[in-house]
Amino acid sequence: MSQNSSTATLRTVLQYTKKYNVYIILSLVLAAVTVAFTLYIPILTGDAVDYIIDKGLVNFDAIFSIIKKIIVLVFITAAAQWLMNICNNRITYGVVRDIRQKAFEKLEILPLKYIDSHSHGQIVSKIIADADTFADGLLMGFTQLFTGVLTIFGTLIFMLTVNAKITLVVVIITPVSLVVASFIAKSTYSMFRLQSETRGEQTALINEMIGNQKVVKAFGHEAEALKQFDEINERLRKCSLKAIFFSSTTNPSTRFVNSLVYTGVGITGALIAISGGISVGQLSCFLSYANQYTKPFNEISGVVTELQNALACAAGLFELIEEKPQIPDHEDAVMLDAAKGNIELKDVYFSYVPKKKLIENFNLRVGSGKRVAIVGPTGCGKSTVINLLMRFYDVDSGKISVDGIDIREVLRSSLRSSYGMVLQETWLKEGTIRENLMMGKKDATDEEIMDAAKASHAHSFIMRLKDGYDTYITENGGSLSQGQKQLLCIARVMLCLPPMLILDEATSSIDTRTELKIQSAFATMMKGRTSFIVAHRLSTIKEADIILVMKDGNIVEQGKHEELLRLNGFYANLYNSQFEPV
Repeated sequence: MSQNSSTATLRTVLQYTKKYNVYIILSLVLAAVTVAFTLYIPILTGDAVDYIIDKGLVNFDAIFSIIKKIIVLVFITAAAQWLMNICNNRITYGVVRDIRQKAFEKLEILPLKYIDSHSHGQIVSKIIADADTFADGLLMGFTQLFTGVLTIFGTLIFMLTVNAKITLVVVIITPVSLVVASFIAKSTYSMFRLQSETRGEQTALINEMIGNQKVVKAFGHEAEALKQFDEINERLRKCSLKAIFFSSTTNPSTRFVNSLVYTGVGITGALIAISGGISVGQLSCFLSYANQYTKPFNEISGVVTELQNALACAAGLFELIEEKPQIPDHEDAVMLDAAKGNIELKDVYFSYVPKKKLIENFNLRVGSGKRVAIVGPTGCGKSTVINLLMRFYDVDSGKISVDGIDIREVLRSSLRSSYGMVLQETWLKEGTIRENLMMGKKDATDEEIMDAAKASHAHSFIMRLKDGYDTYITENGGSLSQGQKQLLCIARVMLCLPPMLILDEATSSIDTRTELKIQSAFATMMKGRTSFIVAHRLSTIKEADIILVMKDGNIVEQGKHEELLRLNGFYANLYNSQFEPV
């Protein structure tokens, strides 16, 4: 990542800090108080040394008075530093909260194309792990950067008031430290960025392996998974070592330069003290300032290294935040109320990858209340048609209309609420079974919930659970079987009863006996509702009003079950292949 990108990321971070300007100003004021009092203490110490004139010539009253002042200043400095840390924490974790919020908000409006084309683990790593790393670097930046910069300028001012010649020695040697720190900072940014990306890749693999542990074990994929993890882990080790090695050279390098500064002050100050230019107390004050002046350079160099890491992580977050959202609804988009379910696909072309054709010149007209079955081999475009109907993806050309209205001119929320959707892949959220069933109908009564569960044949197994409808389940159903989870998803749709239905392998995980009962319930539910049924088991779609036979993104045959069998074409081959004796 280039230095320009690092600068651009820093500018973006500063945009997020604007709403915390009050805390930033307060933190700067408290930092100034802390630095001023910290730098004033060496002057008092020098004065105390000068009151020790010779053996038996010590002004104890003046020394005790100075000690009292130093104690008061130490307490005030400690209080100011404590308050400054509170302000810095407010700024840092407020900024990180805002960025995380923005990232999650963007995640909710990103097109499915982005989610489908990016590893879920990497997205999680950006929002969680990278945000934490960014917070650590930002907190160090606010805590040490403010005081460090103010200490450097404050020390210079105090040193100039004591002796300009010695101050000149300090100023001449100091830029060497800045050059060293700057060179190392530029070198480490790209390394920390690579570290962040590799860590995201590792998180993605772990996430995938944990989520599919049964499949991994069933197919004996453990060794291959370990090999893949070791390869990523080794790359992470190498880039982490490089990043940490180069960043760790900052402190020793700047300390060496700081030692040169201290030596220069000591020699120059001693020569001037011998000639009577300054007192011994002033020399001790100057040596103390030399330490305090060079110390911030060590801290700032460390801060710069951490900031490089933080900015590398922030860059990944900002990339997510700046991704193009899905095409927003038109300003004059209409609300699809009480849809009748007249659907038309006209001259539709679509492909996920521009150069790889999928659906071409697709035409279909479905009347209200009709049942449409979509069949065909895997990858022929069945689920893609569903994605287009729900407007998860927009067509490349052509149009899809509901009740004569182009769905691109309809509010997405109203379009999707007009569909009831049961997929082969079930999804249940963490919460009670009742909350999961009410997802599409928040105001449903207990009676309505139970009726929907009974219609879907889920009621009996729900009542066998410990707390019935109030049973708490973890993400994606927890200990429920795949069939039970699918029954809950069916019940959820039966509770809403929208005007249009999409059943994509809706009974794939249910036993044959229960499936027969569910098909009967579906038949009742589909009466008067436009329904799209995707099924591999062709025996389940015999009663469809129209069967679309798809191949390579095109409709190759269409008609009723008996008509298609009489054609003795592609559908007949598919159907007969499921019933031929082995």
